[in-house]
Amino acid sequence: MRQSKKGLVLWLGVILLLLIGALWAGFAGRTESVQETMRDAVLHDVNRIDLFGLMEVTPGLISAFLVTAALLIGAALLRVFAIPRFRYVPGKLQLALEEAVGLFDRMSSGSSPHRCGFLGAYIFGAGAFIFAGTLFELLGLQWMTVQGRPVTLPAPLSDINAAIAMGTLSYLVILSGGIAGNGVRGVGRTLKEFSLPISMSFRLFGALLSGLLVTELVYYYVSLSFILPVAVGVLFTLLHALIQTYVLTMLVSMYYGEVSEPGEPKKKEKMKS
Repeated sequence: MRQSKKGLVLWLGVILLLLIGALWAGFAGRTESVQETMRDAVLHDVNRIDLFGLMEVTPGLISAFLVTAALLIGAALLRVFAIPRFRYVPGKLQLALEEAVGLFDRMSSGSSPHRCGFLGAYIFGAGAFIFAGTLFELLGLQWMTVQGRPVTLPAPLSDINAAIAMGTLSYLVILSGGIAGNGVRGVGRTLKEFSLPISMSFRLFGALLSGLLVTELVYYYVSLSFILPVAVGVLFTLLHALIQTYVLTMLVSMYYGEVSEPGEPKKKEKMKS
């Protein structure tokens, strides 16, 4: 009993020392106001990163490169080491992969049963990038800026450029489905939804940026930076990862199926002789 009390007192003393040190470091190391912190989280006009001496880029681009590399390496490792060992009775990894692939396959075949092969592959890739990219900010990886100070790498899609690229690419995929399914008529069907890439881009950007700004605000004030970030950061990140992955893949599937659906052939009435 005495040993347990001593251990508890020791742990409380260590926690108290860490708390005092964190408070002192937080107040002593403040270099910019909360307005500057929030502004740079949106515009990225201060904390920029040198890309191999070629140009200065935003932290979101570095995040996109790292997430893409991680997904490609992970896919290669699964293809080489895991998939050849799949069995009729699936294990945990095989079951998880089959469920993930089956989820997007059912979504694509339900929305576009006449042309779902490429659609399923695209929404699986886009969904994996959105989900992994959103969870990426939980790692808290640091990178040095051109000013020589560290910055935490954000989620790739919290950068407006990445969100616009994802929205535009999704729109082009929908356009390709319209052309493949209906030719020129498919182009006309797709062009009717001219605001679609804008809405998809800003939906991704706004949702992920809101979580980033809330987390930045909580971390800025040291008095809130011990318990709240765990709940706020994880909650916002997980919800955004799941919701935004589902929303974009569902919209792409729905519009792809609509524009690629073959039109009914016109019935030619036979002239009675």
